[in-house]
Amino acid sequence: MDARLIAEQIPSLRRYARALTGDAWAADDLVQDTLERACGKWRLWRVGSDLRAWLFTVMHNIFASQRRRMPSPHSVVPLDDVAHELHGAVDAGRDLGSGLDLQRCLMQLPEEQRAVLLLVALEDLSYAEVAKVLGIPAGTVMSRLSRARARLHELMDGATAPSRPGLRRLK
Repeated sequence: MDARLIAEQIPSLRRYARALTGDAWAADDLVQDTLERACGKWRLWRVGSDLRAWLFTVMHNIFASQRRRMPSPHSVVPLDDVAHELHGAVDAGRDLGSGLDLQRCLMQLPEEQRAVLLLVALEDLSYAEVAKVLGIPAGTVMSRLSRARARLHELMDGATAPSRPGLRRLK
């Protein structure tokens, strides 16, 4: 195994992990887990095949496994949030007028759509490569990408534009 081949892919892995998780610490952990798994399963990579796509596949599988083991985000509420809501407190440091930014909008997309959008738009993978990474048909990639783009557009419009007549503002 040539470690330089993997080291060249680390910036792409970090970028994709950061966009997937929305958190720098979680992204670094995901990249570390991906590199460990890749080194341990190096014999499964076929020489001549796309190493980057293989590493993204490894990362996607690890991320999906971790998500399955986590409790539902609606089942766990931080106590600080509950206390603020109960007492009607408003965080003075929070800019309520800023709305949602791109990262928050991305994190609101369903995981399947977000993964496709990030691999195509951020990592510039072809539909065929994305299909291989995620283990889905190319038609499903195109469908998810279309839905992700439309939903992201809706979320960004809701975050940055005043509500227009005839459209319901997203909450």
